[in-house]
Amino acid sequence: MPDTTPPPLDSAQVAHLASLARIALTADEIEKLTGELGVIIESIAKVSEVATPDVPATSHPIPLSNVFRPDVPGATLTVEQALSGAPERDGDRFKVSAILGEEQ
Repeated sequence: MPDTTPPPLDSAQVAHLASLARIALTADEIEKLTGELGVIIESIAKVSEVATPDVPATSHPIPLSNVFRPDVPGATLTVEQALSGAPERDGDRFKVSAILGEEQ
């Protein structure tokens, strides 16, 4: 079986990735993330070792069918009921005061 262990991640690579993502990191943050990202990469490599082509990819461990309820219209509010608690209304519509100033 070929060795699937990824090469170790170094701080220069993490700094390069941070610059590509336009994230300003301190030297301490780069060192911390180097270790954390290394653990993540190793974990992914371990999963890749046991993932075989004869095992289909799944999103759920248990097969699911339609998990939604039927879309059946039910009783709705009348216009008066819906607008009864509105602080302001304009005919059969809610009236919303502007919250942004002229400069917006």
